[in-house]
Amino acid sequence: MPVPVPHQRAVVLPHQAGPVDGACADTARVADAPGAGDTTAQGLSAPATAVGRPSAPLGSHGFQKPEQPQPAAQPDPAGQTPAHQGLTLLLIGEDPNSHVPDMWDWAGRKVRLRTARNLTEAGRLLTDDVHCILLDLPPRAPGDRTERDPGRGDTPDDELGMLRDVLRMATSHAVLVLTYETDAERAADAVRVGAQDYLFRDELDGAVLSRAVRYAVERKRADLAQRQLTESRMLAQENARLERGLLPTPLLDGSNLRFAACYRPGRSRALLGGDFYDTVRTPDGTVHAMIGDVCGHGPDEAALGVELRIAWRALTFAGLSGDELLATLQKVLEHERADDEIFATLCTVDISADGRRAGLCLAGHPAPLLAQAGQPPQLLPYEFGGPALGLLPHARWPRRQVELGGSWSLMMYTDGLIEGRIGQGNQRLGQEGMTELVSRQMAAGLTGEELLEASVREVRDLNGGELTDDVAVLLLDRRQGVS
Repeated sequence: MPVPVPHQRAVVLPHQAGPVDGACADTARVADAPGAGDTTAQGLSAPATAVGRPSAPLGSHGFQKPEQPQPAAQPDPAGQTPAHQGLTLLLIGEDPNSHVPDMWDWAGRKVRLRTARNLTEAGRLLTDDVHCILLDLPPRAPGDRTERDPGRGDTPDDELGMLRDVLRMATSHAVLVLTYETDAERAADAVRVGAQDYLFRDELDGAVLSRAVRYAVERKRADLAQRQLTESRMLAQENARLERGLLPTPLLDGSNLRFAACYRPGRSRALLGGDFYDTVRTPDGTVHAMIGDVCGHGPDEAALGVELRIAWRALTFAGLSGDELLATLQKVLEHERADDEIFATLCTVDISADGRRAGLCLAGHPAPLLAQAGQPPQLLPYEFGGPALGLLPHARWPRRQVELGGSWSLMMYTDGLIEGRIGQGNQRLGQEGMTELVSRQMAAGLTGEELLEASVREVRDLNGGELTDDVAVLLLDRRQGVS
């Protein structure tokens, strides 16, 4: 079969479907250099035929024969031909002598047409600027089952094999099928397989084809947008389930301490941030609690925070505590972080089985807030703390003994709670402001999660909006009279 020769397309359109007579001379100019299969890239156009004037003769497939082409459009005075911003159609069909009418896009610009005889040629011409594919199905020959043509892509037992190959090759392009009116069943099957629409040769004219191409492109865009939206929703749901699964579940069976936590990631539409916390009770009755903060706010920091929390839980159950535990966590951080500049702050507390005393270790983290019975909340001393994890290779973290008493509340938090702004200036809430705020909430009788939620809400209101940093707050209470 001879190699198809590019043909100029001329359309006879009603004036409501596009420009008529010489009105489209400027819009038909194209900047692209002549290329294989791109018929309008040569900048040729034919005079449109007014309504009622004799149309051009029809080709072998019922398409309109082009009229005598006009000379190519000349470059503008600046030496540049205007770039074509309209639609581009790729015709795939075996007949090199077939012609299609000219088409117009929404703005009245001529649609460029490229022709390919088989899938091999179509693959070379299917560039990013192609918006729609018109697949010219050959006439059905009942009982005819020839060998597979690699160029066509159909199989002996699948009359729509070539369409399936086109859909696999052009997943983001609109596809129209062209066939005979007597082959309506196969045309409907083509839509079922994945084509946007089908056209009959006997009913084809410029207006019909222009409208079909425009609608097919828009339907494909809508389908892709809906698919992307669905995939985004599914991904968001999977991420939410994953993040919820990574949030800690306190292990305090057998303890008389009450636990409450409040967590607010700084990332938009996220459930997990770089802050992390956990609480467990070991077989000897000691309650261990920790809270930490990985510098940064992205998913990598959130993942690292989860790794550190899980490592802390495993090391705690293995019997490590204090300086030994923090030194091991620093090794985990050094091996897992993506950048040597990544560090993490940490606060660990181990409360004795009788609940009256605790050991405290600080690694660059704000000191907890302790409220004992009959006394206002006070910050525990910070001066004895060590550096953040990941800053110094041979750092030490001393453990300090703290007397808690018979009834108390211990609040551990990350810096997101104290770095919110106050009013319109740059002044921060700070630890003193947070202590005063929590003291007022406790005086109002708030406890547990209600206390934490009210405190975080007031900090957010003082900031004038949502806090940009991650916020994690953990509260442990021991009731009055419990020995």
